[in-house]
Amino acid sequence: MVRPARRTELIAAAAQTACLMDVMAPKPGNVARGRDLPGLTYRDLVLSAHAIGPAFRRNARGRPGRLILEAVRTTRRHVATNTNLGIVLLLAPLALAAAATRGTFRDRLARVLRDLDLQDARDVYDAIRIAEPGGLGRVAAQDIRSGPTLPLLECMRLAAGRDAVAREYVTGFESTLTIGLPALRRQRDRHVPMPVAIAQVYLVLLAAAPDTLIARRHGAAVARVVRRGARRVLRAGGFLSARGRALAERLDRDLRSRRPPRNPGATADLTVASVFLWLLDDQGLLGRIGAPLRTPRGRRRGSSRARRSRRPRGSPAAPLRAGAAPPPRRPRRRTPPAPRTTAPRHGRRRP
Repeated sequence: MVRPARRTELIAAAAQTACLMDVMAPKPGNVARGRDLPGLTYRDLVLSAHAIGPAFRRNARGRPGRLILEAVRTTRRHVATNTNLGIVLLLAPLALAAAATRGTFRDRLARVLRDLDLQDARDVYDAIRIAEPGGLGRVAAQDIRSGPTLPLLECMRLAAGRDAVAREYVTGFESTLTIGLPALRRQRDRHVPMPVAIAQVYLVLLAAAPDTLIARRHGAAVARVVRRGARRVLRAGGFLSARGRALAERLDRDLRSRRPPRNPGATADLTVASVFLWLLDDQGLLGRIGAPLRTPRGRRRGSSRARRSRRPRGSPAAPLRAGAAPPPRRPRRRTPPAPRTTAPRHGRRRP
């Protein structure tokens, strides 16, 4: 069992390392070494990765909203643009769930999300105003320009249809836990170098759903076009094949050549969250993740069809109670055979 103080240090280090590893990966359309974007540089992201460490050390067992606000404030002292708002929003509840020890990781994460309150919402709204992300627009309910009146999870529920980070809060980080983390595990099990593995995971996430940052800035149709481009790269092998790498380079040039550039920033945030979880798991801090319970559509629990499906084929039925008569067998309906008809034979009959 890792001691609480040591656990907090490992969580903070994993948050910083995940950000640094992500910026080393050659993700199409994103900032990487030697590949800056207008108003956003490689140096900005490296400084931001170092800046969030103290906030995670001090607040890994506190309130998520306070952690997010402090991390964004510290980042703003080092850089003059929004570099990691989405990352911090994703990593904060994951860090608090990793700091706890009782239950599976999904159970701990569900408790963190369920306990989000109005003060968390106020702190997050303050953090968003400090970061000044682009492309937010105006909404009718719980707009960022006014103070929140609902707990943070309810605010996220209102934004889940248009924002990937909010969708993760509402779904219990479904994309990160079921797409990003398993994809990274597969790459590392094959001993793929970490930058290449992260870039491959980024493509998998980008191909799974349209990037919501691109959708906000350029429209839903453009986001779908970018998603199709990522799928095309993956079909060719992604960063694991020569043809896939060539297509990834072509996709990167296309995204950067647009004005303004088409930056899949929301997908990059999900990628950082996936790397963060992988690092925590590598340190033994996740424990058993647990699986969400799902009932197939059309089958309600307790229905006769569901009860029949629980008994394996070929297994004996439930025994009768002592003294109980067997149930009557339903008579089988017999349909009379159809009359046989003989088609006329043509041609001369052989002797």
